[in-house]
Amino acid sequence: MEKLMETKNEGARPLRIGDIVEGKVVGAGRAAVYLDLSPIGTGVIYGREFYAEKDAIKDLKIGDKIFCKVIDLENEDGYIELSLRQAGREINWKKLEQMKEEKEMVKVTIEKANKGGLVANMFGIPAFLPVSQLSLEHYPRVEGGDPAKILQELQKLIGQEISVMIFDLDKREEKLILSEKATRAPKIKELISKYKVGDIIEGEITGVVDFGAFIHFPKDSLEEERLEGLIHISELDWQLIGNPSEIVKVGDVVKAKIISITDEDRILLSLKALKQDPWEGLENKLKKGEEISGKVIKFNLFGVFVEIFPKIQGLCHISEFVTEDKMRELLEIGKEYKFEVLDINPQDHKLLLKLKAPQ
Repeated sequence: MEKLMETKNEGARPLRIGDIVEGKVVGAGRAAVYLDLSPIGTGVIYGREFYAEKDAIKDLKIGDKIFCKVIDLENEDGYIELSLRQAGREINWKKLEQMKEEKEMVKVTIEKANKGGLVANMFGIPAFLPVSQLSLEHYPRVEGGDPAKILQELQKLIGQEISVMIFDLDKREEKLILSEKATRAPKIKELISKYKVGDIIEGEITGVVDFGAFIHFPKDSLEEERLEGLIHISELDWQLIGNPSEIVKVGDVVKAKIISITDEDRILLSLKALKQDPWEGLENKLKKGEEISGKVIKFNLFGVFVEIFPKIQGLCHISEFVTEDKMRELLEIGKEYKFEVLDINPQDHKLLLKLKAPQ
């Protein structure tokens, strides 16, 4: 406690309202406790402040030392008026500040959940653990980012103990923000240091969402911690994919290539990098100006995607139809039409088409 509190009753400066002082219990009345604050005088806890902490006060004995907050320099009876309740809160904020400074890790019990994260309690002060500061283990992987489903996943953590560190605090605004992710940062950095871009890993698919799939690796690690990376939907396969679950499922064991490790220790991987590129040698199969058949597979704002060969799609740009309505009027998903090759670039996986005539 001495490290947390700067002693205020040593006479270094005049006593001020709001100071935290340490006093020794020297007497008690029916609704008051008297403290020796030598050398600055005698303090008293009474009235509303006495009843606010009467359960704690009843256990005090003559000679006990406690910390209090000065709320009046001199009352009508000549005593320094004190608050045990306010001192406790002040001391707790001091403890929290020290814990943040020392990056201390503690366990908290989750009491509530909302769409933004989890709520816990530290020294009687509400603490918020945002979704963005959850570890990969507890992060809600919800397809489509549905807020109601995210809340359902977060509610499963109520009652659980989670190791956290203090991420941010502001006593004046009564703000206390926690981070679970920060507790694992040193270990994660150590594990990531064993890998580099281009490495091939084997891992288990742990989540499939609309923008890709999460993978834990290494698969057979004896470490308590495993790394988690993201395989973006565009890196799952060479073909256009409507839903990542078309390619992978939770529990699948796959090999993937590391294509990026960011400064924030985010690992991005690719499945398609380990598959043969179907665009290789395409320039020998197609020529600019050639007429070919293709199946319409997807509309979007830029035009329509057309499958020419398995896993090879070309784009017939919206400008070829003038309007989206006209494009949808002329073409139908799943049907084949004749197209002209306007441009072909196998290296960039680009194939531009022009509709010749609807069938």
